[in-house]
Amino acid sequence: MSTERPDNDVTGLRRRRPPLAVVSVAAAVLLAGGGGAYWASTASEGGGTDSGAAPQSAGAAPLLSLDASEETPGAPPPGIAPGEPDPGGSGIVYRASGELPDGPDSAAVHRATGTVTAAEVTRLAKALGLTGTPHTEGTSWAVGAGKDGPSLKVTKQAPGTWTFARYGSGGPVPCEPGRMCANKDGGPGAADPVSDKAAKAAAAPVLKAAGQDGAALDAGQLMGAVRVVNADPVVDGLPTYGWQTGIQVGPGGEVVGGSGHLKALEKGDTYPAVGADEALKQLNAANRNSGPPDVGGCAVPVPLEDGVPLEDGQKPLKPTKPSQPQCVPSNGKPAPVTRTVHKAVFGLALNHVDGRQTLVPSWLFSVRSAPGGPESTVTQVAVAPDFLTKPDAPQQPGDRKVTSYSADGRTLEVTFWGGVCSTYTASAEESAGQVRVSVTEAKQDGDKVCVMIAKELKRTVTLDAPLGDRRVVDAESGSAVPRG
Repeated sequence: MSTERPDNDVTGLRRRRPPLAVVSVAAAVLLAGGGGAYWASTASEGGGTDSGAAPQSAGAAPLLSLDASEETPGAPPPGIAPGEPDPGGSGIVYRASGELPDGPDSAAVHRATGTVTAAEVTRLAKALGLTGTPHTEGTSWAVGAGKDGPSLKVTKQAPGTWTFARYGSGGPVPCEPGRMCANKDGGPGAADPVSDKAAKAAAAPVLKAAGQDGAALDAGQLMGAVRVVNADPVVDGLPTYGWQTGIQVGPGGEVVGGSGHLKALEKGDTYPAVGADEALKQLNAANRNSGPPDVGGCAVPVPLEDGVPLEDGQKPLKPTKPSQPQCVPSNGKPAPVTRTVHKAVFGLALNHVDGRQTLVPSWLFSVRSAPGGPESTVTQVAVAPDFLTKPDAPQQPGDRKVTSYSADGRTLEVTFWGGVCSTYTASAEESAGQVRVSVTEAKQDGDKVCVMIAKELKRTVTLDAPLGDRRVVDAESGSAVPRG
């Protein structure tokens, strides 16, 4: 339900709730220039994927260790809008076009736990039109023909990341050479994309099987003749960012691809939250604390003293005078670029907490670089600073070599980047609280020619005991490895 308030009446929006109240509120405020009208919408308690467990006191919640450097593959880093450059490097400053909302006093984190069962995979496979029994491939479930036809792959460990492709080559079957035809699944000669309504109808059974039938849908994305239905779940009445399911629908109305998370989210610890105004200040402060190095000085083009000699028979260019210095501030940083925040929504955004994908209470800021320009989303964690901590610093210099991992019982699969001409092996050193993984490279004979190309690789390690809740740490850098 939405309620419009006069410009001078924001008491309902600014009222704070009891600190330990059980809240499930999405406060969305449209900020009109110069302090215009406000629209606030709230959701009742319950709903979403609330597990029904009693909320834990915010005062007893453990510190959140946000792994800021461990982004989700394919997702923008926290605080950076899709399509935006890194604000730390470009000096972006975000300014609200009106008063920002307070939001709730507290909210809970959510994460997926446990392992995906064969029954859950079978349910999703059936919705995708696949037959056959799920079988194990490394640390994943697999259904289908693999490279030669439709296939579904689901990691066994939560969050149960799944990918589906109807065509083994990664694309639809084109028309036969020399023929003019309309391929219902896309490709050369494909028909027009289906309508938004038809795409959503085709995606509905798959979204229901994936537990996302209550998600907010957007079918505006096109990939040639394929329309993509993007589903963002609503959790505890809050909108989410980064936990998206994408369903690709061909022009014939058939689902031709997709990806998402299969394991259900569970409610975790509750934390006190800051308002949108404070969150925006923190975002801008973080941007100021990171940026290009202090180079200083002014740039002056070098004058041409004697002219520039050209080819035979042509006169040299006349000498030029020095132009005015092209100065930048003494710290070498360009003037900040301002982006306008025109809407602020309290929700949950994807972060890594101790290497695990977690939806964390956050403010979702809608911004435009210019009036009427495209809209993008910038996120900022809304958890009170006293409840946040940084992950342990790397014990050794250098970047983390292992980029992600997945596990199934005693089987640990690690992902890393390596050269195509080297041989790699993985090993693990186990303790009660963590597993330190190492990747060893054996280069080929130096007399042989090798193409310098890097590719993503995976290696499997058999542990002495199931991984359980132990942290996976990259032995080379000493930093935590996120789950893939």
